[in-house]
Amino acid sequence: MVTTRTSKPEGRSAHYNWAALGRVPPQGLVNARILAHHALQWPARAARANLKHVADDSHSSLQWDGALAALVTQSVKTPAGEVCVGLRITGLALLVVRNGAILDVLQLNGKPEQVAGIWIDSKLQALGLRPASGVKLPYALPDHPVAHGARYDLYLQERELGELARWFAGSAAVLEDARERLADMRPAMTPVRCWPHHFDIATVANLDPAAKENPRSIAIGVSPGDGYYAQPYAYVSPTPRFDTKLPEAPKPGRWHTDGFFGAVATGDALLGLPNRGLGFVNFIMEAIDIGRKRLGA
Repeated sequence: MVTTRTSKPEGRSAHYNWAALGRVPPQGLVNARILAHHALQWPARAARANLKHVADDSHSSLQWDGALAALVTQSVKTPAGEVCVGLRITGLALLVVRNGAILDVLQLNGKPEQVAGIWIDSKLQALGLRPASGVKLPYALPDHPVAHGARYDLYLQERELGELARWFAGSAAVLEDARERLADMRPAMTPVRCWPHHFDIATVANLDPAAKENPRSIAIGVSPGDGYYAQPYAYVSPTPRFDTKLPEAPKPGRWHTDGFFGAVATGDALLGLPNRGLGFVNFIMEAIDIGRKRLGA
């Protein structure tokens, strides 16, 4: 077994400005999170319309692009170059990106979903791609007035959306660090992706070949909040769950056993750490180490 290292921050997370987090309390992001979750479905629809379907639904997932400060889809090849669609959470704007550069932007504030659909469809069709608005999502979203014809309204949400974006940026940095530290793991960890169904950003350490029956794995991610916690939280979720007495959870976390199993560290607990970046990384790496030992990997 390879023991994970937790002695120092490395890679992207060591250079992230962790002091910028906390301008809005983690519990105050619920409304902004649900608003952004609905907006994210436009890039997801565009991906579903134009990328080959994959059984695990990863074709609809997005990645955090630090240069664009946005969540963007996987690229689609067109005669004019590689195209992707994204969401900039700060300010809530849809992006069409070609060859890594922003081609066009739609600010969602004051616009209903119908306008967003017309805009994204026209941009995709101009690039020779299929429209997004006709795509039916195979999952339900938290209810919000925009789903019933209301306009996107950023009034009193600008600060919250900016804070939400900082959570995604920092989380992406920590998860990329985890992948780098576990680069020798085989099978390799999955790419760090944002899943539009739950709106979490995550990677998975697959501990067995995919063909094995009941393969062992550890999901590592950060949710911006959901029905379990009304604030961002980091999680490390081993499969299968432990069937014996739980060990002490890595600080500043706890074991979550209702609905899903894993070590969880809430946003307020992470913000309370004296060294947020190092503490965040250490929580994840220590929880992974516990999971590997218990699963015999």
